[in-house]
Amino acid sequence: MSDNTQDRLKTVSIAGLAPTQMTVGMHEVDFKRRRWREENRRRAASYLGSHSIPLILGPDSRRYIIDHHHLVRALHDEGVIEVPASIVADLSTLGFDKFWCTLETRRCTHPFDDEGRRRSYDDMPKTVFDLIDDPWRSLTGALKRAGGYIKDKALFSEFRWADFLRRRIARETIECDFDAALVLAIELARSREAMSLPGWLGAASTKEAAAGSSAASG
Repeated sequence: MSDNTQDRLKTVSIAGLAPTQMTVGMHEVDFKRRRWREENRRRAASYLGSHSIPLILGPDSRRYIIDHHHLVRALHDEGVIEVPASIVADLSTLGFDKFWCTLETRRCTHPFDDEGRRRSYDDMPKTVFDLIDDPWRSLTGALKRAGGYIKDKALFSEFRWADFLRRRIARETIECDFDAALVLAIELARSREAMSLPGWLGAASTKEAAAGSSAASG
């Protein structure tokens, strides 16, 4: 999505960025924090350079993130103050409601909370520090790394997997025993119940995927 605006920015302050979704999985954020720590000083700049944050300018020229919410939150929690970013569209002339409606039309926002409930635009987090923890988003990330499904270009594919798991695995199960929840998620992902989801791998044996579950859960 572009409005012919490709103004490359050197760096932007994380504190000044606004989310376009309500949730992240904090277990997934922690995974990305560990990956960041594994990068040495020489590779850190290269890593950031390859993960430029796409932004849209909104009302009052505020910068809105449209991807990499988990990464931005992880970098913030690791003490990173600024990130490289690029503006992919300028919607700063629009009013509040029109702005959010336009984002939704372009499928650049996901106004649903950690229970999968639709919320008002007024309830959207104002900063990455206000993002709500959704344990099913964490489970979805670990499931993908474990080979439960493959990355797909379909929009909001991880949200769709999270909603699928949300209806089948209790929050308490994820929070009390993440590894056990992941094994259950792998079984569900390879079932015919999941066949309509993006990246579904088929109703095959789960032995191979289950073997990778411990590594994926970190």
